[in-house]
Amino acid sequence: MAIPGLTTDRARLASDLAALGVGAGQVVLVHSALSRLGHVEGGPAAVVAALRELLGHDGTLAVPSGTSANSDTSPHYLRATAGMSLTELARYRSAMPAYDPRSTPTTAMGRIPEYVRTLPGALRSAHPHTSFAAIGPRAAAITGGHARDCLLGERSPLARLYDAGALVLLLGVGYDKCSAFHLAEYRYIGDPPRRSYRGVIDDGRGRGWYEFVDVNVDASDFEALGADFDRTGAVRRGWAGAAQARFFPLAAAVDYAVGWFTTHRRPATGPTRPADRPTRRTGRVHSRT
Repeated sequence: MAIPGLTTDRARLASDLAALGVGAGQVVLVHSALSRLGHVEGGPAAVVAALRELLGHDGTLAVPSGTSANSDTSPHYLRATAGMSLTELARYRSAMPAYDPRSTPTTAMGRIPEYVRTLPGALRSAHPHTSFAAIGPRAAAITGGHARDCLLGERSPLARLYDAGALVLLLGVGYDKCSAFHLAEYRYIGDPPRRSYRGVIDDGRGRGWYEFVDVNVDASDFEALGADFDRTGAVRRGWAGAAQARFFPLAAAVDYAVGWFTTHRRPATGPTRPADRPTRRTGRVHSRT
């Protein structure tokens, strides 16, 4: 639970994060809620400065920089279009901008990821829904090669972070925000449920809707999973400003989640729905406008 009314600054945050274990040369994936840290003098810039100070020149900071607004199945889209007439809906869809990793704002990721993605030298992955941004010497290796038909699996930055021995830092957020668990959804037994996704892209041939089939990612049980993982001894707990923070190896979280899903989730059964069945093409562009 956050400590109400606490004011903190870059130096205090750096001290708190160092006590938690953040240090030079690490690769750290941060999920955060700035408001939970108390009043931070300097805002997101102070938080990021504290992290980069501790990581040093050899460390790399990564954040989720997703854009769920670029979708017609996300809660963001459904809220935005609720009650629209067919004409209004068509107008809204035709005005949705194509994803551009250089300029498209994050959606509901918070102020810290939005700040990181705009830093000079920061890189961002190419996925129109589930991009990650990173800054540091390993940023290119982490963000490069994010396949458009792979939200959070083996061809996404999460797998590159796993390979890099990254650590996860939860700053004022719970395990429901822990994207590392999504990688485990691709790795646990059987064929996980899949569905269609759509987003707006522009590959230089004009704006258009792109459709692909991928794992039906589901964070609804991440809190329960996280509560069990929290008891394994792999997690360091402490405070960052006014908020509780957790720090742990990403690989440990993914490996634990693979076993947890195998026990707690039922594997997919029956045929894939026709609308979601993969074809020889992993994705297609249509409705150029």
